[in-house]
Amino acid sequence: MADALFNPIAPELLEAMCSKIERKSQINPDDFWKYGVKRGLRNHDGTGVMAGLTKICAVEGYYIDDGERVPKKGKLKYRGINIEEIIEACERENRFGFEEVAYLLIFGSLPSKEQLALFQKALGLCRKLPDDFIEDVIMKNASFDVMNEMARCVLALYSYDETADDTNLENVLRQSIQIISQMPLIASYAYQVKRHKYYGKSMYFHPDKPELSTAELILRSIRSDRKYTDDEAKLLDICLMLQAEHGGGNNSTFTCRVLTSSGTDSYAAYSSAIGALKGPRHGGANIKVCRMLDDMLAHIDDVSDEAQVAAYLEKIIRKEAGDGSGLVYGMGHAVYTLSDPRAQLLKEKASAFAAQSPHAKEFELACMVEKLTPEVFRRLTGSSKPLCANVDLFSGLVLKLLDIPEDLFTPLFATARIAGWSAHRMEELLTGGRIIRPAYKSVALPKKYVPLDERISNYLTTATYVPAEARVYSEEDLT
Repeated sequence: MADALFNPIAPELLEAMCSKIERKSQINPDDFWKYGVKRGLRNHDGTGVMAGLTKICAVEGYYIDDGERVPKKGKLKYRGINIEEIIEACERENRFGFEEVAYLLIFGSLPSKEQLALFQKALGLCRKLPDDFIEDVIMKNASFDVMNEMARCVLALYSYDETADDTNLENVLRQSIQIISQMPLIASYAYQVKRHKYYGKSMYFHPDKPELSTAELILRSIRSDRKYTDDEAKLLDICLMLQAEHGGGNNSTFTCRVLTSSGTDSYAAYSSAIGALKGPRHGGANIKVCRMLDDMLAHIDDVSDEAQVAAYLEKIIRKEAGDGSGLVYGMGHAVYTLSDPRAQLLKEKASAFAAQSPHAKEFELACMVEKLTPEVFRRLTGSSKPLCANVDLFSGLVLKLLDIPEDLFTPLFATARIAGWSAHRMEELLTGGRIIRPAYKSVALPKKYVPLDERISNYLTTATYVPAEARVYSEEDLT
């Protein structure tokens, strides 16, 4: 019965249907060039198509000189301020910084001590989820993927908001602050329910402590003994700061802005952004990195030998090893050329943790992948394009060093990035003014309508649509 619910169509018919879809969906690759289509909203030189303006974030990895892209050291700026300066200040003053970053992104300037304290207090007070929400929304509908559960939870919050559709700035700000504060608990609760249902383990819901920082709350809520060190929380805080925002053009933020431009509600916009971030080409890439490193550890005799690691990287690029994609996960970026500041910061901050961790060998291997991949890639492809490590090469490893389960890697990314999405949603509401609607050119050939009785099926003329054994609602099932 369970199989029938998920596959009520006869397998042979489903295969034939898919085959027809594939045939009818093929587009000549040359047509993209012929009509000047910017696939993936990328120009032919790899730069992004200019789709909007923003004051929130600048991602710098190259400059244009006489029409040519010239690589430079990567910089990430929030509201004009280099993220490195923010992290350095927080470390120097021995305090948490994610809440300050969220304030900066949303309000456009650094908070005073009083403003920061008030904002932190507001986040703490807004964490409480609606009555019975955990039981009715999360526990009764466990999901194997925590990201899908988070998206559904955010969408479900719409039903508890009496002014859910009001896009007035004051209302959207209130909604955004509430969701920013609730995301850590939603991620934690969704994970607890998953580990109970799918792993057969105990789940635990600890009482909230509103005075905790976001990083402290996360570690406290996912650990059975609620214990964590200050150093652990500060390292996670740096991860959250680095993942809070990355410009308006990244896939999930652009998704949020596209939905916002239609006039839809905050819950729809943010849940869609979560769905976009889930993808392995976006927020899910750090999991791919960890699995790639595990594969390398399993197949390389000595991962401290550069020649052996380089040889295996060649196999990965040739699609002879790894997952067969030909991709060295964690390497390369659409904007950064010489360096990704997020990757460099995480690598630097995590090195001390790695030396005393059971994951030390993985960390050393990641550093070697960063060092060797550019030369291996150039040798195999002949490309002179600069290739640097991106944040995904180290972000998943940092979470591993903190004993955070893989199920929470991307959900914690979303927990940080909701700050950036909120800022972009409000900026789009205030300055967008038009629904975002790019053009798609139809290349379908004109056809005449054929009456139903004159049509000839070109697949499975005798097959059954739903075989008796696969019907969802048979008499036997209903009884």
